[in-house]
Amino acid sequence: MAAKFSIKTTSSFLLVLCLTVILFFSLPCFSADPDPLQDICVADLNSTVRVNGYPCKPICQVTSNDFFFSGMMNEASTDNYLGFGVIRADVISFPGLNTQGLTVARIDLAPGGVIPFHTHPRGSEANLVIEGDVYFGFITTTDDLYAKVMKAGELNIIPRGLVHFAKNVGPGKAVLIATLNSQNPGFANISSNLFASYPTIPNDILARNFRVDEKIIELIKYNIELTS
Repeated sequence: MAAKFSIKTTSSFLLVLCLTVILFFSLPCFSADPDPLQDICVADLNSTVRVNGYPCKPICQVTSNDFFFSGMMNEASTDNYLGFGVIRADVISFPGLNTQGLTVARIDLAPGGVIPFHTHPRGSEANLVIEGDVYFGFITTTDDLYAKVMKAGELNIIPRGLVHFAKNVGPGKAVLIATLNSQNPGFANISSNLFASYPTIPNDILARNFRVDEKIIELIKYNIELTS
């Protein structure tokens, strides 16, 4: 009986904490996007008009289903070289988020799985660990690393635009819920930006920046092409 009560209490705590994070980031004062000018603006994904988001679907076509999303109930596939999978609740998959300044994602990490170095140029990010042990860190513009191993129930904040990463350091899978205060925060993968851009960055420039031989740059580009 005590064990059941403990499990129920822990689950309730995580649910309340997750909802608090979402509500916190949806407040206008914390949003990176402009304030909405109406109660609702369900995205019309068929429109060709793009002005800082999507135009609103006619109110007569809006239904309750536009404001509910079940896509994060199942695990994301981690069958890739990073052992990393993500399911996004963004304006594309969840049109009710349009103009609300919010994106939510479920992140699954296999044992040893890694979230690659990346930035979100248009949004700050809060991450809630649901399951597992995750080493999470970000680097400031003065090259300071802030990092720690997070356990289930712990929450972090990644300031807008800073490079960050994560690794599952536990024996089993890890699950995170990420909340960003923009409906289009962007995802800039550092390795892809540098080594898989089009047109490609000349090898000699990359070699001088990383203080290595150009052959190493060629090898990195080749390996990224193979796994992309």
